[in-house]
Amino acid sequence: CDSHMMLECRAMAHSQCDSLPSLLSSLLFSRPASLPEILEHRKSPLPVFGRYGAFSVFWEISLFLGSTRASSRNIFTSRALSSSWSDYILKYLLITSNLLFTVLGLVALVIGLWGLINKESFAQEKISGIGTDPMLLFMFLGLILALLSLMGCIGALRKNMCLLRTFSAFVLVLLVVQVLAVVVLYSLQGQIENYLRSGMLAAMVRYQADLDLRFIIDEIQTGLQCCGADTYRDWGINVYFNCSAPGVQACGVPPSCCIDPLENGTVWNSQCGVGAQQLDEFSAQSVIFLGGCLGSISRCINQHSGVIVTVVIILLGVQILTLFITDRLLQKIRWSRAQHAVYLQSLGTQTRVTGMGDRRTNKNTKDHNL
Repeated sequence: CDSHMMLECRAMAHSQCDSLPSLLSSLLFSRPASLPEILEHRKSPLPVFGRYGAFSVFWEISLFLGSTRASSRNIFTSRALSSSWSDYILKYLLITSNLLFTVLGLVALVIGLWGLINKESFAQEKISGIGTDPMLLFMFLGLILALLSLMGCIGALRKNMCLLRTFSAFVLVLLVVQVLAVVVLYSLQGQIENYLRSGMLAAMVRYQADLDLRFIIDEIQTGLQCCGADTYRDWGINVYFNCSAPGVQACGVPPSCCIDPLENGTVWNSQCGVGAQQLDEFSAQSVIFLGGCLGSISRCINQHSGVIVTVVIILLGVQILTLFITDRLLQKIRWSRAQHAVYLQSLGTQTRVTGMGDRRTNKNTKDHNL
């Protein structure tokens, strides 16, 4: 009788072992080895016969699932560790550069706002001319640069795909606008001088009224050693320097036109250009610069054309590199999320299989007891 029961239990245990490959063949995750090989080669601490045959089988199932789970973890860990160091370098390069541009944008924003407040541009009598104030453009560009760079910095730091896509789209738009601007400037280079002349004459008219324009004109005339747009007599367009003006500056030029505007080398002589328009060129050349600033600007551009082209190429290259780094970071984020989703799916599949095995264990135990 005992030998007959042992044969029946052994047959039941072997039938359970034979059904295990079909049970686990539907798993979606990779396995280190098939279950029959594990049952054949593994030295289980419990024998697969006798009254504990079913328990021994499911002991092997648990060991198999544990090894599979460990194998899955090792696969994802090895892939994570094998990701190139260049990805991390590019990521933190993007964060650092955007952080730097954010600071620069905020500095420009503060300077522009300080200039508007210092000049009382928001006062009721000056608010109408605020649209042409250079400080307003300075403040606007600083705000755009700070917001755009901050968006890229936070997006790269937090791996936020929405922010990174928005940042990439704005950079692409700016890149296209700059390329179009370069093409337009190159195609209209014959008319640029006329636009510069009109702009400089308009600035000369508002020389006393706008402190920013006065500063810009003085820097141009002092740096390029020039006076007026085409000649020093262009200053007659200004109501204060016109020869019909009643003031002391009539028929004069700004002190930035003077060859030596410093009296005794220390004190700024604001009257050094008084009456200069009444002098002929031979007499005026010892007091003021005779040449206009448009010619000096053209010569400066021609002399430094190589540097200008290099700077333009570097700026465009930096923006193209930023687009490349952002796209690479987006691809890495998408890949990481896809791998994480697959890993969670594999864990869910293992949980379902384990629950199925527990139910079969309970059913076989009840049948065995009966």
